[in-house]
Amino acid sequence: MVVNKSKSAFRTIAEVAEELGVATHVLRFWETKFEQIKPMKASGGRRYYRPDDVEIVRLIKSFLYEKRYTIEGVQKLFKDKGIKSILGGEIQKDFFDIKEDSAELQQSVVSGLSENQKQILTMAYAELKQIEEKLKNFN
Repeated sequence: MVVNKSKSAFRTIAEVAEELGVATHVLRFWETKFEQIKPMKASGGRRYYRPDDVEIVRLIKSFLYEKRYTIEGVQKLFKDKGIKSILGGEIQKDFFDIKEDSAELQQSVVSGLSENQKQILTMAYAELKQIEEKLKNFN
């Protein structure tokens, strides 16, 4: 089932697996082998992959399946060159800095949460914004 989402939307493990043509258990295994893959986990362990996580997984798949690297070879490459230089750009952007399609991004993150979880998330976000303001004023 292909879902049309914006580029900044978070994706479930099933969506990423389908998009890349790998099984979900392969993605979970890669998470244990590559510290660079850091999907957000909601209560119950549901994974939400950020756009940067998807790009890292896509890169890993390319090295393993197309360029025929071993897992250890890709790990060494990431360690030696750094993931940022390999991807050629900024990665792991702050979730709260994403401005485009923010309503759609919010919806992709909170869909499936209970009303109580949504309320907790809203309060946590408000607290984080207050802390951010205090830190700005600190400097």
